Amino acid sequence: MYFSAQEEYGLRCLLRLAVAGSDESQTINEISRAEGISAPYAAKMMRILRSGGLVTSVRGQSGGYRLARPAGEITVSETLGVLGSPLFEGEFCDKHSGNEETCTHAIDCSIRSLWRGVQRIVDRVLSRTTIQDLLRQEPQMDVFVKDLVLWATANEPARVEVRRFG
Repeated sequence: MYFSAQEEYGLRCLLRLAVAGSDESQTINEISRAEGISAPYAAKMMRILRSGGLVTSVRGQSGGYRLARPAGEITVSETLGVLGSPLFEGEFCDKHSGNEETCTHAIDCSIRSLWRGVQRIVDRVLSRTTIQDLLRQEPQMDVFVKDLVLWATANEPARVEVRRFG
């Protein structure tokens, strides 16, 4: 499992706009320089974010891009949904069936259960994290994430140990 470059850089572009504030727009070149990415790639990220309704473009002399809503109303979950796909989705098993047309574990798969559980926790954390939250400094963000993960896992079933005799 991994987050794609598009998801990483798209989030960074969104954060750049959040840092600028709601009254100030940022140009592609400003975003590009600040984030260390090429202008064409920054433009691609902004097109995707604009088509997803997360940013708006501003025309004119002080034109550029700004957030479509306050940073506290845009979740990381929503952002990643615009930029990419979940870590685990239902079609995952179809794509990884090996040499067979259907996975040999299609009926009973403990690995699928693990990935679904991980996705559930990730979804809980990301849906509770906003772009505003990401404006914290790293030490404060570490505490925020620790508390958030504790909250997200609090309602998960306790680990059950299965002993095999034989």
